Amino acid sequence: MNKYSTKLAVLMLAAALGTASLPLAAQPANAASAPITSQDLQGAINELSRLGIIHGYKDGSMRIQNDITRAELAKLVALTFGLEGPPALPAHITDTLPSHWSFPYAAALASLDIMQAEDGRFDPSGSVTNAELVQIVAKALKRDVKSVHYWAEPFFSENDSTTRGEAAFLLDKARQAIPSANAKITHVRALNAITLIVTFDAPLTAENEAFAQAKEDFVFTNGLTLTNMPRLKTGSIATYIVPTSVQQPGATYTLAYKGKDAGSFAGNADKLDMTEVRQVANDTFELEALKANGVVDYGYVISAYSAGRGENAFILDENNRADGVEYQIISSGQAREVTITPEGGQPNTAKYVPFTQSTDGKQEPKFRLPEGQVLKPGVTYTVTSDWVQIANPTFVAKEMDPLHIVKAEAASETSIVVTLAEDPGDELFSGRSVELTDAEGNKRTAAYKYSSRKGAAGVFELAQGSKLTAGATYVVTPVGDWAGESKAELTFAP
Repeated sequence: MNKYSTKLAVLMLAAALGTASLPLAAQPANAASAPITSQDLQGAINELSRLGIIHGYKDGSMRIQNDITRAELAKLVALTFGLEGPPALPAHITDTLPSHWSFPYAAALASLDIMQAEDGRFDPSGSVTNAELVQIVAKALKRDVKSVHYWAEPFFSENDSTTRGEAAFLLDKARQAIPSANAKITHVRALNAITLIVTFDAPLTAENEAFAQAKEDFVFTNGLTLTNMPRLKTGSIATYIVPTSVQQPGATYTLAYKGKDAGSFAGNADKLDMTEVRQVANDTFELEALKANGVVDYGYVISAYSAGRGENAFILDENNRADGVEYQIISSGQAREVTITPEGGQPNTAKYVPFTQSTDGKQEPKFRLPEGQVLKPGVTYTVTSDWVQIANPTFVAKEMDPLHIVKAEAASETSIVVTLAEDPGDELFSGRSVELTDAEGNKRTAAYKYSSRKGAAGVFELAQGSKLTAGATYVVTPVGDWAGESKAELTFAP
């Protein structure tokens, strides 16, 4: 029985006995992954052969069930991703002669840190485990490991040696995920009132994903706008979560991408489900969303963030399902607003505080009143919106102690680290600024660098063009009353 027949037999046994009866290593990594077949492998081999990436042996065979060597894999990876040119900084390889067919490929990949050559040893005849293959392909493609691992699930077993057929299968999948400046939209649909799911025929380049460029490329009718950059879903080839302004239910929108018609869709009336509102500062409150209720922030399911989110990151399939649950997706909070109304008073607008929607493993986007306004203790407030439905939308405001600055240190001539008396446990620095006043009364302003907080300390960057003066002493005070009348002193000694 060959390797693939054995794996198929294990999976059939799992179906009969229940996966709980099998050891962990024998269980499929994702229930959606079908077991790989020899036909799957041969199909990938045929495609790579057609493209001139893989070649057979002298007898004409491909030997798809043979373990692939490191030399063979280096050539396949280099040719798949166009990395076969002479490296800018050639790697030092001592166990492969420069005249050997594999040397230029090994040298190219080692110089790019895609494959290793420790102490000059590339080990060209050595085998490659499935886990090593995933890491190598992820580096070569510059894609997150979680996505590449997902594509490898049909054959993946961490410590198994990789066959030529398996390597071809994964590389054929990965080459479809090479970004293209000429990518075209193949499908678009509205997921909820502020989110589209858009599929391309290839991933976008980094330049085309950038918000400034994407705003020019994505053009909608009927006043709809892009509110932040499109984000590639983890595990997908080229499917993006695209945040928009609030769609009007029943309205028909047409999307043009780079000046070409990309299709029409109906505005979605589905509001995001959130549980409650909580006050977190005298001028700030948060909305709570729970994964347990089938609501997930896009930060946990996009390729760009998958490594940084650790165990909180996961993959949604094409129907936005995982482990039998279909999820609502909260797309970018950028430019979002909600209405907050005091009992017996007039409604007010609160704006989203950047980079607060999913931090510290919590889904709690924060919203802040206009500058200078505060919540009045004892007053009941109700929060409403045209893009979110809140199960418990009211709260009674209370007096909250401001944060307290106890220390400030220069990190460089253009940034400082501000430390609070205690860890706020969340991104309460976000959107705040401090003022630095020197002995002559000259003032400089520094704004919080989003997502820089570590415990009680956060980085604040001086306004562009402003620098600290060597030997000068500054008094650091909050702009506004977010930290009350607290202050700290620092001396810049470069």
